[in-house]
Amino acid sequence: MQTIAEVMTRDVATVAPQDTVRRAAQMMDDLNVGALPVCDGQRLVGMITDRDIVVRAISAGRNPEQTPVSDAMSTEVRWCYEDQRVGEVLDEMGEAQVRRIPVLERQSKRLSGIVSLGDLATKHTINTDPTLERISTPSQPDRPH
Repeated sequence: MQTIAEVMTRDVATVAPQDTVRRAAQMMDDLNVGALPVCDGQRLVGMITDRDIVVRAISAGRNPEQTPVSDAMSTEVRWCYEDQRVGEVLDEMGEAQVRRIPVLERQSKRLSGIVSLGDLATKHTINTDPTLERISTPSQPDRPH
């Protein structure tokens, strides 16, 4: 059975909670990614996505030069361990409706990489279509109508 360590991307760029959302956006542009892990040192404390920046900072009228990542990031982050089975992580990604998930080293709990649905589709033989379908199914909004 293949583990996440065999398919994940290592050497992932991160931002710090005190970095500005503009810095995070610039990094996303430079790296051509839509999400970055937020780390306090090596400890994962959240994730920030391009959508987080737009919804929680820009549309709220916050100045991207002065708004810290900590004000826009998601703190409820799903993560997995390097030694977990690929199928298990795929199930978790489908359940949480996420396309990428940070990977931690089990002993130290430090960030060691990230795994995306794309990594799993290209580096693993398992069929990712059911997971993609679960991820792509619209969820109910968090607010009342």
